[in-house]
Amino acid sequence: MLSRAIIIVLCLFLAVPAGYAAQDKLGQTLKKIFSTPTPTPHRKKKSSSSTKKKTPTPTATPSPKKKPSPPAEETPTPTVAGKKKRTPQAESPSPTASSRRKKKGSPTASPTETPEPSTSPTPTPLESATPSASPSLRHGAPNASLSPEQIKGFENYPENVKKVLATALELTTRNLTYKYGSDDPSSGGMDCSGFVFYVLKQNGITDVPRDSSGQYVWLRRAGKFEPVISRKDNSFELENLRPGDLLFWTGTYAIDRDPPITHAMIYLGREKKSGERVMVGSSDGRVYQGESRNGVSVFDFKIPRPEKNGNGKLQPSFVGYGHIPGLEH
Repeated sequence: MLSRAIIIVLCLFLAVPAGYAAQDKLGQTLKKIFSTPTPTPHRKKKSSSSTKKKTPTPTATPSPKKKPSPPAEETPTPTVAGKKKRTPQAESPSPTASSRRKKKGSPTASPTETPEPSTSPTPTPLESATPSASPSLRHGAPNASLSPEQIKGFENYPENVKKVLATALELTTRNLTYKYGSDDPSSGGMDCSGFVFYVLKQNGITDVPRDSSGQYVWLRRAGKFEPVISRKDNSFELENLRPGDLLFWTGTYAIDRDPPITHAMIYLGREKKSGERVMVGSSDGRVYQGESRNGVSVFDFKIPRPEKNGNGKLQPSFVGYGHIPGLEH
């Protein structure tokens, strides 16, 4: 009996801890049950955070793209900073380069001007060799003209001289400019020797040379030239001067020519109104009635006076006149 009682007591003692263990298990389970709501928000937060983390992960996918891009941007940024220091230098050459290109362009215009000196000698104020393409570019007073009736004694001139001078005076009515290298009035202008060449050709004189130096040599060889050394308009050296004669100058512009004759015109005689000697031809700067003319015009014929202090400047000088072969005087 005692043994049974002992066994029962032992069973009770064993049952009590088992009950406590069961109670503990129940308490733990209850704690888990009540604790589960609390972790669930945590889990939700975790899940939200995880979702947030997952949401950045899609952004994280660009972020790795952005992460390489920032380093790629960062690598230029120091270089850009270096460029910022250099950009004023890099930008400064660029405008200077453009300005240099512009400056280089302006001299390109200069090569376009270089052919002009090759075609025309440098002129003095008295006689310019620069071609005037159109009357709009004319400077100075308008061209002057005279009718044959305005020339003293024109009616008494030989017939062939009248024809030559009538041809010359008709050209003064066309508003022609001085055009270097031209002997054709249809081009809008003529030069001095081109004018003489055209007028004589129109009147049947076919052996006349084209330039003024050749025309001077032509008369010298024919024995028709009268030199003039005097610098006075009433010099005896002009006593044989006749209407229709060719007049010659040197030094109106610089040119390498032998003989250095640079200008030629045709003598008209004396104007009725003023009694002054007049001539006809093409010039850029010669004077008629106190005004400078540019082109085919009537001009005053006066022997130029040498300047006292020329300082080595080129000065025009009248060298003489010659009778045209074949013209009666």
